[in-house]
Amino acid sequence: MTIGAVLAALRQDFPDVTISKIRFLETEGLLTPSRTGSGYRTYSEQDVDRLRYILTAQRDHYWPLKVIRDALDALDRGLTPEPGSGASPSRPRAPRLGVDPDLPTAAALATTSSLRLTRAELGAAAGLDDPTVEALETFGLLHTDATGHFGEAALTVAHAAAALAAYGIEPRHLRPFRTAADREIGLVQQVVTPHRAASEKAGAKAGSTSGAKDPTAEVLRLCIALHTALVRDGLHRG
Repeated sequence: MTIGAVLAALRQDFPDVTISKIRFLETEGLLTPSRTGSGYRTYSEQDVDRLRYILTAQRDHYWPLKVIRDALDALDRGLTPEPGSGASPSRPRAPRLGVDPDLPTAAALATTSSLRLTRAELGAAAGLDDPTVEALETFGLLHTDATGHFGEAALTVAHAAAALAAYGIEPRHLRPFRTAADREIGLVQQVVTPHRAASEKAGAKAGSTSGAKDPTAEVLRLCIALHTALVRDGLHRG
């Protein structure tokens, strides 16, 4: 957009805005339009939204340029305005993160599946040959239950191992994942054991066998969320 088009877009809500006003905001570093090869300024929709934020802050809240600059810097860093502010701008804050749909919920972690697979069925379902399945067992990545069958978690592990094999990752390379998972499980058990004991004690006093809700699944969910966040952070920093 040309600066004339920007003025036309803003004039209805901000009748006092002028070219010199926009130039001043640019000089103060609050606005950075693009330039054509011949040096003419061009403005994007984002530039216009930024101008609206600045002009509204000045008109409705009398914010000084320093406050506006800090607010714009926060917006540029991914912070968001406070909700429920209507058309008036507000100082940005860190966004509230929603539930990651790619992470299992506590209920999903606590749910047990009735799926039971033989070794042959597991290998066929994941596209793994017998030696690979045996190797995954050897390195502690696959375990059978008391009946000698593999469950749903084993099927997930087998599928992941099969997909990673396409990148040259062998079962022996996956052993650190087993070690890390065991450490996380050990930490969770260490944390929740006192809670279970207290819950059982409270239930006994109240004449109930249920007690408080077992926190194991929720603590595991939080550990998985932490692990995922650390992996994402490492990937972006790397």
